Amino acid sequence: MVRVFKVSPNVAQMMIEYYKDYKRDKTPDYAVFQADSADVVVTLYNSGKAMFQGISADIEAQLWIDQEKHLNNITIENTSKKDKEKKEKKDKDHKLTFNYSTIGSDEVGTGDYFGPIVVTATYVSKENISFLEDLGVKDSKKITDDIIKKIAPQIAKKIPYVTFILNNTSYNSLKKEDLNMNKIKAVLHNKVLINLIKKDNYNYEKIVIDEFCSPKNFYNYISDAKEKITNVTFLTKAEDQVMSVAAASIISRFVFLREIKKISDELQKEVILGAGSKVDELAKEILNEKGIEELSKYVKLNFKNTQKIKGD
Repeated sequence: MVRVFKVSPNVAQMMIEYYKDYKRDKTPDYAVFQADSADVVVTLYNSGKAMFQGISADIEAQLWIDQEKHLNNITIENTSKKDKEKKEKKDKDHKLTFNYSTIGSDEVGTGDYFGPIVVTATYVSKENISFLEDLGVKDSKKITDDIIKKIAPQIAKKIPYVTFILNNTSYNSLKKEDLNMNKIKAVLHNKVLINLIKKDNYNYEKIVIDEFCSPKNFYNYISDAKEKITNVTFLTKAEDQVMSVAAASIISRFVFLREIKKISDELQKEVILGAGSKVDELAKEILNEKGIEELSKYVKLNFKNTQKIKGD
């Protein structure tokens, strides 16, 4: 158990006096002292932060929290950073997932050497949240491909969505123009979101995108688009928090797996996902059999895998 909070100068002086007989011989960098108090290690840093580590850290910390309240009328919450983050996440989950009808988008394929990039936007109304929960909808990276293949068609039948597939030939052409991955993603997210919103007059309250770049950069990346999405809410790990983003991630994954199956059938070889050594072996085999031009129809040439298999 760990408790960390900043103490006032007068409380810090009290701590120095209180723990003077319990100090360790060696003091950590940037610390005033480190002391052992029963089963708790207490460290006071030059910044004024006090850290309590051990089984009874919350009890030891409470002694000084009480002093802050008594001497300085300062209220400190006796919770760990981890507990606080859990609470904030839970509050955010509830607020965003259950209280809003949202439009969200997500992409897959950006980390795979083989296969396209697939981006999907979905609209999930408040009324359809329970339907998706019952299906077990969450971030596609946390669901097996077998389950995705089972539930994605059910989602697609009930939830409005738009999907765009950027095939490898188009991707490699964009990379020749020196477009970075984040710009490509931003343009594709803008594309599917605009097309979804144009489909119907959806009663959404928020548009949510997983924050793969800063909002400023996102809007810069789409500045040349004829139609631009605005008022976007950017969230880290949005697929864990917003049902429309989670649904989009599952549909994108489903479509991506379907495209991988097509590539496997064309090559008459089982395509391996990711960008590891097994992928290199397969790509090298295709390069030797068919040449780089044919390989470029199936892979993202800017990945380091290309240099490895060519021996550059």
